[in-house]
Amino acid sequence: MSDLSPVRRREILTALRQGSVPSGNLDVLAVGIDKFAATVDDELAAVAAGGSVFKAVRGEYGSGKTFFARWAQQRAMRQGFAVAEVQISELETPLHKLETVYRRTTESLRTSAFPPSAFRSVIDAWLFEIEEDASATAAGAEPTGAEVGALLEQRLAAVATATPVYPMVLRAYRTAVEDGDAVTADALIAWLGGQPHVAASAKRAAGVRHDVDHFLAMGFLQGLLAVLKGARHPGLLLVIDEVETLQRMRSDSRAKALNALRQWIDELDSGRYPGLYLLITGTPAFFDGRMGVQSLPPLAQRLATDFTTDARFDNPRAPQIRLQNFDADRLVEVGIRVRDVYADGADDPARIRTVVDDAYIADLATAVAGKLGGQVGVAPRLFLKKLVVDVLDRVDLHAGFDPRRDYALTVSGNELTDTERAAVSPDDIEL
Repeated sequence: MSDLSPVRRREILTALRQGSVPSGNLDVLAVGIDKFAATVDDELAAVAAGGSVFKAVRGEYGSGKTFFARWAQQRAMRQGFAVAEVQISELETPLHKLETVYRRTTESLRTSAFPPSAFRSVIDAWLFEIEEDASATAAGAEPTGAEVGALLEQRLAAVATATPVYPMVLRAYRTAVEDGDAVTADALIAWLGGQPHVAASAKRAAGVRHDVDHFLAMGFLQGLLAVLKGARHPGLLLVIDEVETLQRMRSDSRAKALNALRQWIDELDSGRYPGLYLLITGTPAFFDGRMGVQSLPPLAQRLATDFTTDARFDNPRAPQIRLQNFDADRLVEVGIRVRDVYADGADDPARIRTVVDDAYIADLATAVAGKLGGQVGVAPRLFLKKLVVDVLDRVDLHAGFDPRRDYALTVSGNELTDTERAAVSPDDIEL
């Protein structure tokens, strides 16, 4: 029996009904990635101590790259980290435009206490910590404005080493908040978060003119890391997901993006981003193909990892790690875990476990994989959605429903992703 609260259980099942990866409590569904737990925790500890880490995760579609990234974020938040996830896309978030990557980072920033976007909450928590520390220094007396200001300047000096503009805007934001000027405060937070088209009047109040560009963005990331540290978050786990989309970009844009990634790795190694854990995910074709990492030899050298040995002996400390595709046993195991999560919250858990027993789950897994050309690695998303929506919900809602008698698996083209659709024979799709 799981220890999930009704709210957490509902969040997991709702995500699975929609065919997406749950945002939390992934340990109950994690199958096959436990071997990475100790290394991830050690690397997070190193980041919390002021270091930085880069990790590349490779895997085919269905191997669980997004699941792994969310699982790592969950472990990081349990240790007090802030986390953010950026989906790379050719038009909206190209990797070589770092100002866009930074903006998406602040938009998706979250902590264990605050959902996205937690950016303003983190800034406010940092300012509150300064006021609390000023009160402690004043030995219980109410600190004067001058004392708070002096401590603020001391803390801003550390942020200023990243980029001088950042503390200028932070000062102006604090002033606007104290003066009750909500419009200016909102605009300055938007500008610090990398948002374009901020009112000129607000920027004049902070002594700045331009929007955040490519060069300011990375300095602002340093500033964000310093603020997170001051707000008692040991660091930031930043996930750059689906970097394989770079392969579909124009050659000049792809070259710029790969070089930006190479530069980012070098700057992590040089210590420019203390408190940053950067995790990217991509397919083997991206890491090994001529349209990906291999087209930039310096980047290929930094990510080079030997995967010719048996996967059982992979080194989780290597800069690049691989996830194995789901096999039939793992698919059944995760199905059983989902069934148990569902049963624990049902009115009649015994009936759920009896009607949807392990043998039926194995049969359903085989049937779903068969509809996808026998490709088990492509099946997890669709299998779990069918299990929850078509089977478990009906067993729970209708006392007379028996999936072996009353349910026949069908797969329609409009419920498939592109990868799943490519695995299906046209004759297998119900029109």
